[in-house]
Amino acid sequence: MLIEMKFHSVAELQRLQEIACDVKEEVFLHSMDDRIRVDAKSFIGLFTLDFTQPVKVVTESPYVIRKLEILKRKQERALA
Repeated sequence: MLIEMKFHSVAELQRLQEIACDVKEEVFLHSMDDRIRVDAKSFIGLFTLDFTQPVKVVTESPYVIRKLEILKRKQERALA
């Protein structure tokens, strides 16, 4: 499963890392061109991506996808 996300703060990245650590499935972030791939459970690893651009979150965890869909809706409401 894949969801495209744009993270706007360190707090959002920290929340992603917490969500990823809550599940046994792997959770990866990919740059949009797939050249960079990092483990979302690694807080330090998250900072290797350019978060001024959207990224792909890839996982087999429905829990992670559901949580990120909720976060994405909150972001959209805040920007509206």
